[in-house]
Amino acid sequence: MKGTTVKRTALLTSLAATAVLGLAGCGGGEEDPLASDGGDSSDSGGGGSVVIGSANFPENALLAEIYAGALGAAGVETETKLNIGSREVYLKALEPGDESVDIFPEYTGVLRDYFEPGQPGTAPDEVYDELVASLPEYLKVLEPSSAEDKDAVVVTQETADEYSLTEIGDLAEVAGDLTLGGPPEWKTRETGVPGLEKVYGVTFGDFRALDAGGPLTLNALLDGQVDAGNLFSTDPNIAAEDLVVLEDPEALFAAQNVVPLVRTEVLTDDIENTLNEVSAALDTDKLGDLVTRVVIDKEDPEDVAEDFLTDEGLN
Repeated sequence: MKGTTVKRTALLTSLAATAVLGLAGCGGGEEDPLASDGGDSSDSGGGGSVVIGSANFPENALLAEIYAGALGAAGVETETKLNIGSREVYLKALEPGDESVDIFPEYTGVLRDYFEPGQPGTAPDEVYDELVASLPEYLKVLEPSSAEDKDAVVVTQETADEYSLTEIGDLAEVAGDLTLGGPPEWKTRETGVPGLEKVYGVTFGDFRALDAGGPLTLNALLDGQVDAGNLFSTDPNIAAEDLVVLEDPEALFAAQNVVPLVRTEVLTDDIENTLNEVSAALDTDKLGDLVTRVVIDKEDPEDVAEDFLTDEGLN
């Protein structure tokens, strides 16, 4: 990446094939993704490098690469630790006493719900203000991007036609005979199985733990192993596979704007200004196009990140 010193871990072998990494990151993996692997990141978390982490799905890892490239161009030494796992796993790396990661690309609504569940806001500004108020002192969010990627309940066109499904609530009368697929954490998250039951009265007959909007969930949906699945709204496979995103009129999934989450202790003016510039340059359409290049076209995410930064004059 131009203008940056990026020490890469061995965790990211392929963004487009995250099935194994997704399961490992969500618990039950064979190695700790936050531990040094003895390779080129042996001084992980030290030596003055700012460590940028990501969750275990392609878009988030791509955003981490964008953050790393922009910061490197601004003269900040960076290191990446990608595909760490679910929010329940990777946020612990930011906590005092751990501090093995310094920055994460995050999403306003789900991050707010992690720290302060039950908040009423659904619009972008409301959610952001509630998020800021909910954060512990050791964390800070910077300016949010207009780019948004929401959780979504997705079905095939065949399933939508069979049960006349257009909204999540339409599942209420038939869900008892259906199987829902999604990341393991969806079984207990307020925006997962409990939220579907509470907000829409939708109780599925079975829940199958798969991955976070990744190939396991997509393939299970296409193969008929699950009847509905949790994918992300920017996932290019939705259009490519003619899938149907069920509408969410009750806003179970609040605004989910991309936002940098930073440990307060490492935050500098250079980091803040640079990442705010990245956020200002991103929007939902651009993000969708970038993810398509990684997921559908199988391009290297680091190259995609560099192209974005070049186009936006950020490197």
